Amino acid sequence: MRTERSVIAFLAFIGVLMAFGIDAALPAFDQLSEAFDLDQRGISPAVTGTVYFAGMAVGQLLYGILADRFGRRPVLIAGIAVYAVGAVCSALSPNLEVLLAARFVWGLGASSPTVMRMAIARDLFAGDQMARVVSTFSAIFLLGPIFMPFVGEAILVVGDWRLVFSSGLVLAGVTLVWAIRFGETLAPELRRPVKLAPIREAFVAVMRTRVTLWILIAQAFFGGAFFVWLGSAQVVLDNIYDRDSQFTLFFGASGIGMALALLFNRRLIVKYGAEKMVIRAATVFVVVSVVGLAGTLLADGVPTVWFWFGWALIANAMGMIMGPMSVSLALEPMADKAGTAAAILGVAQLGVGAAFAAVVDAQIDTTVTPMVFGALVYGSLGLGCLVIALKTR
Repeated sequence: MRTERSVIAFLAFIGVLMAFGIDAALPAFDQLSEAFDLDQRGISPAVTGTVYFAGMAVGQLLYGILADRFGRRPVLIAGIAVYAVGAVCSALSPNLEVLLAARFVWGLGASSPTVMRMAIARDLFAGDQMARVVSTFSAIFLLGPIFMPFVGEAILVVGDWRLVFSSGLVLAGVTLVWAIRFGETLAPELRRPVKLAPIREAFVAVMRTRVTLWILIAQAFFGGAFFVWLGSAQVVLDNIYDRDSQFTLFFGASGIGMALALLFNRRLIVKYGAEKMVIRAATVFVVVSVVGLAGTLLADGVPTVWFWFGWALIANAMGMIMGPMSVSLALEPMADKAGTAAAILGVAQLGVGAAFAAVVDAQIDTTVTPMVFGALVYGSLGLGCLVIALKTR
């Protein structure tokens, strides 16, 4: 029998599977640059993360549709298999082109647990209870970004970047066993045939459901703000603050801040409800970004590293606690379409969000002004979308 704690543990763990593919690889970026002469080509090693996210964005829609037809467990298992293939091929890549293709496949596999986490949560819970559960497993999931870079560095002590990538196979094996034991959560009567009409119906339902549509757009904006941090934090610490050796510590501290915010927010959801808390979190995000931009401009674009990191810590924490509440509110009216709807939300956050982030990333050179200004713009637009989404609920 599944208890709430056992469900949270499982959903947090399959999230870590996704996180490993990007977070454990961060410390290996220098070796990747040397192995494939990326500096001479004028290519950032972050491109290996970009294609990983692209695979996740593309795969979510496919897995979401299949999960609504065949159930959560078989689709999760299939995704884990694709994940393992991508990890192994990445480790064995002889050149950059093969590596990028393999990382894309790895991302395709990682998108399965990303979609299944939300779909399974929607199968078993609803309303504020779902928001609390999603917030909790998201907080536990953040142990991945906290510890995975350290895991990557530990592996690099005894091996190289290829060993880091191949370690994903071990994690996939553990997840596979747990997924088989966890079982199925989608009731047979709620399964939808893989036909054009039902798929179109799910898309139409998302587009016509005010709260779902506007939260989808908001997630894209807030996703863009977060991916700027994810893609450029190392560049900022290295090129602007000359603290490349401390990247893992800063990245881990940010993860701790996000995890603590999620755990604390769980109690606030019980007291105030998800609707009020998501608006408050978005408002704090915007206010902090205004303060961050003002301080950055007063320092000619390069405030102290602690001011910049303090801004990022609070902004990331607010962005993180908005995610579970937003998804819970967006999926609540979707019922049997939850798998496809969760996939559409994921595509918006990862695919569109990554595109938004790329616009800002390209502007970051010798100051952090583009990062903070981009967060303010995206945060303000995201807050506006949330207000519209919840106005008539």
